[in-house]
This record gives sequence, structure tokens and C-alpha cells, in this order.
Amino acid sequence: MKLSPAVALVVAAATVNASQVVLDNFIDSTGPQRVDYEQLYQAYPGFNLNLEERRLVQLDSSEPPVEISELDKIQLKAQGVKFFDITETADLGSYAHLRTISQSSFPSPNATKQVKSVIKTLSTSGMTENLKTFTSFRTRYYRSDTGRQSQLWLLSRINEITESFASESLRDLISIQEFPHSWGQNSIIVKISGTSSEDEGVIIVGAHQDSAHTWPFLPAPADDDGSGTMSILEAYRGLILAGFAPKHTVEFHFYSAEEGGLLGSQAVARDYESRGVNVLAMSQFDMTAWIKKGTKESVGIIMDYTHSALTEFNKALVEEYLDIPYVETKCGYACSDHASWSKADYPSIFTIESTFEESNKFIHSGNDRIDISNEFSFEHMLEFAKLAAAFAIELGGQ
Repeated sequence: MKLSPAVALVVAAATVNASQVVLDNFIDSTGPQRVDYEQLYQAYPGFNLNLEERRLVQLDSSEPPVEISELDKIQLKAQGVKFFDITETADLGSYAHLRTISQSSFPSPNATKQVKSVIKTLSTSGMTENLKTFTSFRTRYYRSDTGRQSQLWLLSRINEITESFASESLRDLISIQEFPHSWGQNSIIVKISGTSSEDEGVIIVGAHQDSAHTWPFLPAPADDDGSGTMSILEAYRGLILAGFAPKHTVEFHFYSAEEGGLLGSQAVARDYESRGVNVLAMSQFDMTAWIKKGTKESVGIIMDYTHSALTEFNKALVEEYLDIPYVETKCGYACSDHASWSKADYPSIFTIESTFEESNKFIHSGNDRIDISNEFSFEHMLEFAKLAAAFAIELGGQ
């Protein structure tokens, strides 16, 4: 029996984990004009994904954007190419001139007592149970039914943690909202309002909640970025348990569709920029669990396409509050959600589990699981929860 191109792709992808070879062979042998997309969609129910849709992507800040198909986007991602999908946010960065942008400077860590009192309450137990549930969804792909379901579970879990650990008076300062997106999986914004009536500054701690296999119809469970999501959620739990009522507003962002070209964070950053929100600092946590065998446990500090002064401040936090050192590394253009905030001319940084070269090799595959190797470490995730809490306290004030 001769298989149609779409069905052949299904079988091959399931056999070899949708490697780049599979995608290349699929495109070379069928050509986009000859693909039976309807048959492909029937093989994978529960996805709202049009592979023929035209998208506008930016591959480099010095080059004009290019129009490609959604299938082309998937192939770029499979090849490790990073990009912004600017189809809905082409004007991100165009509003910066409407607000006063001062030269940002950041103090040396000086809230030692408050930070240490919070980080000693953080633990791996909640992160472990939460990540087990979060990774039980077949995929958290932003255009899938399970991606929407996982987002709703995360939203409910944040509400449960807030009800359980925040005092009644502190809950008056907290709002938990979905930031809606057209693709169905919404971003989540948790806001602890600042107590100063004269200050409108905002501190943001972020991670992305979605996941993606190289071939997005296949399972994609854990580290990227379930680990970062649970690290900052544990930091949030510790802060509200301590009654953290910041001077500046502190927000925890759980972005949708990072894997689609930073779609969720771009939409949020564009909204903040257009409203003139005074974002003082943004810190992204993307992958926080992996310690490669034979390497020294460390925190990867991204040095390219980040804010230099805020990066130095981040290093100081690691030295002051963590049990492991930092290591400098690079990840390239548009490599995570901090890039959306940089594009809007807000100070932003990115922290990762190791050097970029030594990070989890199983991402974007079905083997990105918490049980795949003892290299996946909840204790390592805990160090990043400490860092997120320290960032919020030191810059949020109390």
C-alpha cells in the first residue's frame, strides 16, 4: 500500500522523533504545493495549526523581515534558527520615544535579611509535584488543545497557591489575569501592586509556559520551559508566604507561544509599551533544571542581547544569594522572551541552566522529560527560584 505524503510523514515522524532529516525529506519529496494538509490535520486532531498560513518573521535586527509559511517557520526552528514572528507586532519598539527613558542603574544587593528569610522557605517539593502535573499534558504547544488545557491548569494552580499562602490583606494587592491571544493559549500575568502611591515602576519576572517538539504535533513535556515556569512559581509562593508587599509593582509573567517566535511576550511588551508602562527591569528564566554530566553546576548568565547594567546586577545576586557560581554564555538573537522587552527598549536579562552549549540536549523532543536522566535536577531549579525571589525583593523594595 502506498502512503500519501502526509501519512508517510506521520509514520516517519513517529519513528525517528521528527528529526530535521524527516522534515527535510518531507519538504523535498512532496513540496508545499502537493501536501494533503487536511489529511495531516486529521491524523493529529486537537491542533489549530495552518501550515500554509503566511507569517512575517525577523531573523536579525539589521535585516528586513521576510514572509514565510508556518511550515517554513517550523523548519527554521528545527534548524536552530531563532527569530521574532512579528506578524501581529510589527510596530513593537515604535512607541519607546513617547516615554522618558532614563539611563538605568542598579544598586548592589542590600536587602540581605529580607531575601535570606524568603529563600530559606523555598523547597523542591512543590516544584516537583507541579512539574509532574504540568508535564502530564501531551504537549503545551500554543496552538493545541492541550496547550490551552495546560494553561488553564497553571492559572488554577496560581490561584490555589495565592489562596493558600497569601494573607487576606496581601491578596488585596494581588491580581491574576489572563492576557488573551488569538491562538487560544493565553499568557498569565500575576501582579503584586506596589505600595508607593508616587511610584509607577514595574519589575517583571518571566518564563514561558508553552513547549514544542521539533515537529509540533508530537509530545514535548518538560525542561523547556516547564522548569523555568516552576522555578518562578516557587519564588512567587515564597514571596507571598513572607507577606511581600513591594514598593514597586512586581509581576510574574507566564508567556504563551515563545516557541512560535516570542509571540506571547511580544504582545504583552507591545501592550505595555503602547500604554507607557514604566518597566524598570525584566528577568527571563528559560530552562533551569539541567546539569550536564561531567560539568560544574552553575547559573548561565546570558551576555548578548541583554542589558549590561542589569546583567551585572544579576551576577551580584548570584554571588550574594546562591550556592553555585555563575558562568557567562551567549544564546543569539531573539533566543527567549527577554528579547521582546529589549526590543521595546526596556532593561531585560536572561538566565539559563548552564552555558548554552551544555544545556539540555533533549529539548524540542519527546525525551525532554523529568525522568530521562539524573542530569535533570530539582535542586538546580531551586537555585533559580532563589534568584527570582532575590531579583523581586532587591528591585521591588519593601
